[in-house]
Amino acid sequence: MTYSILNAIFLAIAASSALAILRGKQWLTVAKVLLPMLLLTTVFDNLIIASGIVAYDPNNISGIKIGLAPIEDFGYTIAAALLMPTIWFFVEKRNK
Repeated sequence: MTYSILNAIFLAIAASSALAILRGKQWLTVAKVLLPMLLLTTVFDNLIIASGIVAYDPNNISGIKIGLAPIEDFGYTIAAALLMPTIWFFVEKRNK
């Protein structure tokens, strides 16, 4: 299984959950979470790859990279940025 297929599964779950729960200005929270997380992912993934801690099989990635980090690495960040506010607002709404 390629990283792109794995990302598609996680992103589909995260996006459908977010679309079902989040409304209006709550999407601003997603943006506030997503931007710094993408920046941190860019910096730290590149450092981890450059140090040799992590390596990717070229057959399992698309070949598109940001620095040394394959674009697929950012899928998990996007999924987390969608899911964390979604879970937060879901639990908050449920507790009211």
